[in-house]
Amino acid sequence: MTQALGYLKETASQTAGPYVHIGLIPHMAGFDIFQNNFGNVLVGAQTKGEHIVIEGRVLDGTGTPVRDALLEIWQANAAGRYNHPADRQNKPLDDGFRGWGRTGAEFDTGLYRFETVKPGKVPGRDGRMMAPHINFWVVARGINIGLSTRMYFADEAEANTADPILNAIEQEVRRGTLVAQRSSRGGKTVYTFDIVLQGDNETVFFDI
Repeated sequence: MTQALGYLKETASQTAGPYVHIGLIPHMAGFDIFQNNFGNVLVGAQTKGEHIVIEGRVLDGTGTPVRDALLEIWQANAAGRYNHPADRQNKPLDDGFRGWGRTGAEFDTGLYRFETVKPGKVPGRDGRMMAPHINFWVVARGINIGLSTRMYFADEAEANTADPILNAIEQEVRRGTLVAQRSSRGGKTVYTFDIVLQGDNETVFFDI
């Protein structure tokens, strides 16, 4: 059987395309097919912690927004605990926070947006504390395998300096591609995080 497989041609691959919107965020594609749409708002009125907005664009190597990108985030709550059975830290769970969201870039502007809370510190695999961060997963037309990255917070400079993942990135300019800048707009705290797929300012991606 093993010898026979050597004569078979590899199945053709296909990049993620517009179907991801129909299947995963149909409301953005103009379809109302799910009873409960997974969206970009992770918080409610009772969610504990600092409520924030994350927004940005996914950019290709020429700086052009990728308008069909789909993004997912997952993160710890404000106390630094994930809403997952594998996280058994002695920290409180927040019933008003699921810790996971999904959205797509707006077709006209290329802008994506999440409403969430600023996470607390969490321990890494070796027990060392990691700075507050949010995990991102990105797919789009032209991407064969989803890209994983992280967003850190510019106003957490001390924690960022001690973060083991950021410290594993040798070049400071490359570490900067993972740090979102804080601003205030309309009474809300906004963190801007652009994700660059390739080029001189390419975002650091992780093989996980």
